[in-house]
Amino acid sequence: MTVLDIPELALVALVGVSGAGKSTFARRHFAPSQVLSSDMFRGLVADDENDQSASADAFDALHHVAGIRLRRGRLTVVDATNLQPHARAGLIRVAREHDVLPVAIVLDVPEAVAWDRTEARADRTHGRPVLTRMRRDLRQSYGRLAREGFRKVHVLRGVAEIDAAEVRYERLFNDRRELTGPFDVIGDVHGCRSELEALLSRLGYALRRDDAGRPVDATHPAGRTAVFVGDLVDRGPDSPGVLRLVMGMVAAGHAICVPGNHEQKLLRKLRGRDVRLTHGLAETMAQLAAEPAEFVAEAETFIDGLVSHYVLDGGRLVVAHAGLKEAYHGRASGRVRSFALYGETTGETDEYGLPVRYPWARDYRGSAMVVYGHTPTPEPEWVNNTICLDTGCVFGGKLTALRYPEKELVAVPAEREWYAPARPLVPPTPARPDTVLDLADVTGRRHLTHAYGSLTVPAENAAAALEVMSRFAVDPGRLVWLPPTMAPCSTSTVEGFLEHPAQAFADYRAAGVERVVCEEKHMGSRAVVLVEREPGRFGGGVVHTRTGRPFFGPPLDEELLARVRAAVTTAGLWAELDTDWLLLDAELLPWSAKAGGLIREQYAGVGAAGRAALPAVLATVDAAAGRGLPVDGLRARMAERAAEVTAYSAAYRAYVGPTDGLRGVTLAPFAVLAGAGVSYADRDHGWHLALADRLRAADPEFFTPTRRLVVELADEAAVTAATDWWLALTSSGGEGMVVKPYAGLAARTPKGALLQPGIKCRGREYLRIIYGPGYTEPAQLAALRRRSLGRKRGLALREHGLGLAALDALAEDAPLWRRHELVFAILACESEPVDPRL
Repeated sequence: MTVLDIPELALVALVGVSGAGKSTFARRHFAPSQVLSSDMFRGLVADDENDQSASADAFDALHHVAGIRLRRGRLTVVDATNLQPHARAGLIRVAREHDVLPVAIVLDVPEAVAWDRTEARADRTHGRPVLTRMRRDLRQSYGRLAREGFRKVHVLRGVAEIDAAEVRYERLFNDRRELTGPFDVIGDVHGCRSELEALLSRLGYALRRDDAGRPVDATHPAGRTAVFVGDLVDRGPDSPGVLRLVMGMVAAGHAICVPGNHEQKLLRKLRGRDVRLTHGLAETMAQLAAEPAEFVAEAETFIDGLVSHYVLDGGRLVVAHAGLKEAYHGRASGRVRSFALYGETTGETDEYGLPVRYPWARDYRGSAMVVYGHTPTPEPEWVNNTICLDTGCVFGGKLTALRYPEKELVAVPAEREWYAPARPLVPPTPARPDTVLDLADVTGRRHLTHAYGSLTVPAENAAAALEVMSRFAVDPGRLVWLPPTMAPCSTSTVEGFLEHPAQAFADYRAAGVERVVCEEKHMGSRAVVLVEREPGRFGGGVVHTRTGRPFFGPPLDEELLARVRAAVTTAGLWAELDTDWLLLDAELLPWSAKAGGLIREQYAGVGAAGRAALPAVLATVDAAAGRGLPVDGLRARMAERAAEVTAYSAAYRAYVGPTDGLRGVTLAPFAVLAGAGVSYADRDHGWHLALADRLRAADPEFFTPTRRLVVELADEAAVTAATDWWLALTSSGGEGMVVKPYAGLAARTPKGALLQPGIKCRGREYLRIIYGPGYTEPAQLAALRRRSLGRKRGLALREHGLGLAALDALAEDAPLWRRHELVFAILACESEPVDPRL
């Protein structure tokens, strides 16, 4: 029996003449989905597997499908003769593009056997000379396969050896998914042995020393495994000591290690290559000169055996020295190894002459956590499920470890600055006046990290936000917060309803919420009100829309602020909250006060057209019926359409009311967001609504109350009562309700993740405005039930996190430019391509 060792992920090329038994071999050893046959692809593109004129197109299609499979991490076998170098070159190219190993399996049978098999097949019409030429090409291929790039070449000679072959899969060296930890991932050590000992001790490891007192191993009583991200050597005072300890831990099974670029440079030097003694290598070579030759040889062997990266814990953790983008996880190629060692540069150099690293982590969206080092930073920072642990110990920073899966950071300070960095570990930041804004703060692709998460703002979204903010928005000094978008509840399964309270309650139950408040959803225009007791820091205040535009403009905005200021004074809130300004989130009613043009242009026109056309259609159909024509079905459909248009018109008319200046206008506040030196995001909604009620009591003509119910989700009677309340509210013309975690704006799940700040549950008739007069027809409702909410929910959470961070920055009196970049990012998120009806 001949055993063929094949990587679990590879591109396998079967090589052999016609009649060699390649297809039979493929069926015996591989799943049908894994095998791509050239004959099959000729049939796909030309309806004839023997049409050689279709070969070029067939192989184009085969290579494309092979690439898709390899990108998705699937073993792929190509069943073709693969006798010509140019045919194999195409396969090598596909394998390299997807960073997998190409493998060749050669099936070599006597020409007579191949000819007998060919003659037995009615679909094979080529003559014996063609087969003889194939045999010649096969013999010439033997010495070329490895040179062409095939990493493994298996040759099976004769029918018996082919029949007795067994395929055995081998895992790549970087695949250690069976190791589940727990791990302690340690950043770049750079010869700082003393600090490494201190860090291991702090992590709970017990050091073992040799007779000379040198540490040669470390074990953890709880069985934890240390993982080193590379750059063990250079620059620091004791690179041999670090190597001795790490080599001992790896040999004992107490640690694993990936190589850094400094180890690779040292390896080349130890092998006699012409390597410049820069970036700390001179110090390492001087230290190794004092070590026994046997130790230096062991270190060389150790470094040579290090694997570019590791995939650990079932694929949930990836460790590489310079990081690794998702497409390279678990792959094997020179390109992958280079990225893992050096990262990717932009081709530019900074003011210190160092290469500018491409910020790959900003684009990372993989599910695996990537932990790396290489680029020294003052503090570790999570960016899209990645973290860099190089905190510049050798430069006087600290040596940092990440406890996995706990995500706990542990660090020890450097004893001193052992090596002067070319670039300061903490670059000097030029002082900027607090109130000065810089266009660079908000333009281009930007990544923001704040206390509630992180996000990337695409350049095109930033450009759209800049257009709105620069042309239409209020003064940035008074634009302190923007409301986040709000996601609807999960799509209802209740007959006739697209949204229903049952799904809103289920959504929060699934998130671990026990208590919610159901607030009446006012059908008006969102208004953010910043009001000062006396003109000061904010010029008296501002009223703006959800996109930062002045609400009415002068003088109505000043009149509105005066009404709010007077109510806050009457309610006694200035003194009670110890503030001279307040930020309110509110709804201004009626809808037509701000959206009159929108109603006329977008909604009233549809209603008017339907009301004008459908009676005439019905009259014509009735006349046809009078003449005996079979139009009963058509008449019923048109009558239903007329009823739907009538309901549609009634739906939007419910939110239209006469106004004259502020006469007829009311304000419904539902959250008091911030005051001087404090964010009220941590207060529960009962507190917020109680203050809103006091404003209503102070000026009942101008302020509208927000009706609500507090619901314990475990209390089925309370849930039923809230559902009945919603049904009564929406059947009488109300828009619906917003369900919120009672704990407040900053509420989190039991696992610590931010909750949706509110889930809207809109009424059946209100949704007619959004989705059209006939949306309740069964076919349309069924189609709408397939709407996707994931993107909308993600957007709502990102904007909510930014808003909370903006409130914190406002309370902390952070510089204007710090606050503004958060508010600007909220507006930029509004440019995301999300269905506006959601």
